Amino acid sequence: MVSIRRSFEAYVDDMNIITVLIPAEQKEIITPPFRLETETTVFPLAVREEYSLEAKYKYVCVSDHPVTFGKIHCVRASSGHKTDLQIGAVIRTAVFDDEFYYDGELGAVYTADHTVFKVWAPAATSAAVKLSHPNKSGRTFQMTRLEKGVYAVTVTGDLHGYEYLFCICNNSEWMETVDPYAKAVTVNGEKGVVLRPDQMKWTAPLKPFSHPVDAVIYETHLRDFSIHENSGMINKGKYLALTETDTQTANGSSSGLAYIKELGVTHVELLPVNDFAGVDEEKPLDAYNWGYNPLHFFAPEGSYASNPHDPQTRKTELKQMINTLHQHGLRVILDVVFNHVYKRENSPFEKTVPGYFFRHDECGMPSNGTGVGNDIASERRMARKFIADCVVYWLEEYNVDGFRFDLLGILDIDTVLYMKEKATKAKPGILLFGEGWDLATPLPHEQKAALANAPRMPGIGFFNDMFRDAVKGNTFHLKAAGFALGSGESAQAVMHGIAGSSGWKALAPIVPEPSQSINYVESHDNHTFWDKMSFALPQENDSRKRSRQRLAAAIILLAQGVPFIHSGQEFFRTKQGVENSYQSSDSINQLDWDRRETFKEDVHYIRRLISLRKAHPAFRLRSAADIQRHLECLTLKEHLIAYRLYDLDEVDEWKDIIVIHHASPDSVEWRLPNDIPYRLLCDPSGFQEDPTEIKKTVAVNGIGTVILYLASDLKSFA
Repeated sequence: MVSIRRSFEAYVDDMNIITVLIPAEQKEIITPPFRLETETTVFPLAVREEYSLEAKYKYVCVSDHPVTFGKIHCVRASSGHKTDLQIGAVIRTAVFDDEFYYDGELGAVYTADHTVFKVWAPAATSAAVKLSHPNKSGRTFQMTRLEKGVYAVTVTGDLHGYEYLFCICNNSEWMETVDPYAKAVTVNGEKGVVLRPDQMKWTAPLKPFSHPVDAVIYETHLRDFSIHENSGMINKGKYLALTETDTQTANGSSSGLAYIKELGVTHVELLPVNDFAGVDEEKPLDAYNWGYNPLHFFAPEGSYASNPHDPQTRKTELKQMINTLHQHGLRVILDVVFNHVYKRENSPFEKTVPGYFFRHDECGMPSNGTGVGNDIASERRMARKFIADCVVYWLEEYNVDGFRFDLLGILDIDTVLYMKEKATKAKPGILLFGEGWDLATPLPHEQKAALANAPRMPGIGFFNDMFRDAVKGNTFHLKAAGFALGSGESAQAVMHGIAGSSGWKALAPIVPEPSQSINYVESHDNHTFWDKMSFALPQENDSRKRSRQRLAAAIILLAQGVPFIHSGQEFFRTKQGVENSYQSSDSINQLDWDRRETFKEDVHYIRRLISLRKAHPAFRLRSAADIQRHLECLTLKEHLIAYRLYDLDEVDEWKDIIVIHHASPDSVEWRLPNDIPYRLLCDPSGFQEDPTEIKKTVAVNGIGTVILYLASDLKSFA
């Protein structure tokens, strides 16, 4: 790229407003009046305002004739000095947004006879597509400007396998960029690739999922899941690892896909699998990354493919993985990152339409609510279209079953609702949820897709951080302890979470419906539960810590709402005390399958809890009204919470269920209500194979969970 030397600068900041900036030392030389010129026209510019800045002099000018985008303009001063007209703040105006909104297809559209290339670049004065083939010479094709700022060209011939880049001229500078809509890319995402549609046959169609509260979500990272030496999987760190069936650890315990299926979860949530930065795809084991550095939103990541040099391989293997999971009754949720890009200035967004796709503050500088240097301006119509197009593409092309939205609160409500409408039409029964933090991005609070605005986003779930912290202690204060760690201060908040956080009794709702509460105590972010306990309770032995973590898991898995498990949590996953392991080594991030064997009894306990939840709709009440009708708190003390699910004749095979969560190592006798006999299904020691009848009182021996059901309900569960 050649740097352009300008004696002064001019920017179009609204459809007919042009700002002229003159170096302070040139103020007496480069003077108004100014003129706006093209090859064939000359229009006067009227100076409306002028300011003296620190190093420049600023003129705000008005033209009676709006700028014609797509044409080269220059501004000439009375002295004869001239400069090219650059795109300024106009790119972020509502008028520009409406004028150039395009609702058609973008990217490379392949047929065997020809391929149509389209790119939305309304501020550009010229565009071309550069084609190349690994075995042939390349050519550049000039594109034609169509309506709404779209540039297009049809190239004849079968272009399957051809690599391509767009060449865009903005502000008199040519930039090469990967197609923002590229569906396939070369190694490390350096070029887009044209591929013919594959003939993947989905052999295990699943009917639309019943309801969000019926889900049990299991979050994992593809590399973490299989890279351990004792994982039993051959394709370690690859998509294909999750196509391997019946894998085992060295000692014969189930691992991989077989293990997930045995655990009983319904959905596998994968950390980002779209193309991201941070890992050299040619040497993937030299670095590690979670994947929150998005490069190309429509194309799969190459480091998880067996051959990153073949653009088709990553698509095929990702589809094989999803198809295999579906064959085993497991649905797939993708973690997606629409709130930022890896590097704003190098992104296809910025190279194609500078300044449009990112938010800027009142000084015109890029905002940083995400903390990574840029915030995507989802509220702009073409950004909104991009997000919805991308979500629908992954649903239709890869047959996924839901999305977890990273930093969802950065996005705007209208975009989330638009995306949801398009997505649920494409595939009914999907899950949509995300992080509802209210971050410092220049978007009015009432427009943010944040947790506080959950009532305006029905069908969108949010991670329930309040419930999480009530159970385990404040995530950002290492020594802070929650209910499960022995603190009695948060018992009421835990009870509210158990009741779906949807306004139980007189408490203010966190979400209007339980289906919007994603209940968890651990995720890939922050310390694992085990590591948090090690800092908060350094004096406790491992046996007691295991009891506390089992208690926390039981609270989450039996609570109303949507339970979420971090892979390895069930066998006390540790990252050796590392809080933010996004680029730590495999030794820190890997799922330690040896622990799966060491703590197999604890894994079995979690499996039984999941099985219980799935067998009994009482733990999965559909609405806040149902929870008010069927759930009551019996005891709420510092270290003991007891609640009852009752009047369940039309809900469950069991008419009455009592759950007691106890966070103290002491033993207590808890009196049964109304002297009615119950059967003891579970106590802190684990599940009872032959539930015994309990009358009057039940012994709660130490830290853990007690589950009882009416003795008259003789049927247990599988």
